[in-house]
Amino acid sequence: MWQVTDEIETTDERELLNDDNIIIRCTGNITIFGLCNRYNTTFPPRLTAKVAPEEFTETINKINRELRKNVDFTWKALLLGCLCCCCSCGITLIPPCILNNKAKRQVKKVLDWENTRVYNRIGLNWVLRRYQCERSPMMEYVLVLEKVRQKQILSTD
Repeated sequence: MWQVTDEIETTDERELLNDDNIIIRCTGNITIFGLCNRYNTTFPPRLTAKVAPEEFTETINKINRELRKNVDFTWKALLLGCLCCCCSCGITLIPPCILNNKAKRQVKKVLDWENTRVYNRIGLNWVLRRYQCERSPMMEYVLVLEKVRQKQILSTD
């Protein structure tokens, strides 16, 4: 049987709501398999002394651009797959799953690029994590800006 594997880990709420983490939730109007088509571009006040607002906005705009391209096409494929589901015994629902995994991979590539370009140098790291929605059993993908734990170079023996 064909199975879609998800390489993005589910995060425990206690770990995600750490004081060091900054969570960017989705604000889009389309959410497919937990991945939405837009993230909030407002600059969080907790990042004021760490990163420039222009860098943050540029990063979120790159992610939104990738999501706009991929999620909109996935939505259309899902709609077509649902219309033809009875005739194809559900096989037409496989392409939206594959397209959704492609969209997650593209977002992870953008995040990795931005991490190496800007954020890892200043001790921050972008991660795409699955998170349970408030007042709902549904899961959604959120962007988490984590503080990288620096290894202690000078430690006593």
